Amino acid sequence: MTIESAAATAATLRYRGYTGELAIRIYRLAAAPSPVVVLLHGGGFVGGSLDAIAPLAATMAARLDVAVATPAYTLATERPFPAAVEDAYAAISWAAASARRERWDPRRLVVAGVEAGGNLAAVAAMMARDRGGPTLAAQVLVAPMLDPTLTSRSMQYVATKRSRSQRECGACYRAYLPNAAERLHPYAAPSSCSRLAGLAPTLILTAEGDPLRDEAEAYAAKLISAGVTTEVSRLPCIEAGADTWTEDAWKTIGAFLGPRVSA
Repeated sequence: MTIESAAATAATLRYRGYTGELAIRIYRLAAAPSPVVVLLHGGGFVGGSLDAIAPLAATMAARLDVAVATPAYTLATERPFPAAVEDAYAAISWAAASARRERWDPRRLVVAGVEAGGNLAAVAAMMARDRGGPTLAAQVLVAPMLDPTLTSRSMQYVATKRSRSQRECGACYRAYLPNAAERLHPYAAPSSCSRLAGLAPTLILTAEGDPLRDEAEAYAAKLISAGVTTEVSRLPCIEAGADTWTEDAWKTIGAFLGPRVSA
């Protein structure tokens, strides 16, 4: 099984999102019935695409021996909160409902996300708990954007070194959450949520020099306090390049998901 074969077998289907049909791209290598990871792309709520995340999704399918589904979702440039989070929840619901047809095991459904996609993955997991399903085997949040206040120490520190980071994050949140009151809504800002019990087992990956590091680790601490099985790992870096993650990141994800998605 290779990354190239995962990419070659990718198929684009459609799912019903918040306001209409959206594309969802499927990468499959695992033998049926397989685990499936719904992977939400980054882009600060205002960018990103299925093409941009395709190399990462193909690598994930090959490295972890799972099917990977990457859904498009409504960007804040088209419609702000809650469109994207409703799309994310619709995508995991679609994956669960499509399990028999797609030859997936609905008991081994995982939601994952990168950066803004990490926010959406975290919220989709909350919605799954609050709305009675689907049941998730795990959630994986990679350098997630979780705190619209942008006041963490790592965000402030990096802002002194690279002021563009805080400015760009602020612009993204203003587009996604144009109404200031929404920035305290738990479905917009998981970091502010005080009701975290009952969520799926969670892996959070952070990086040493990432401005999002402290808010992600603070969220991990809140999950642990709420009794959620949680692992948090701070790596020297997460990205090996533009298209994939470091070997340490893949090993950490594989070790966490292994017992949760094995047949």
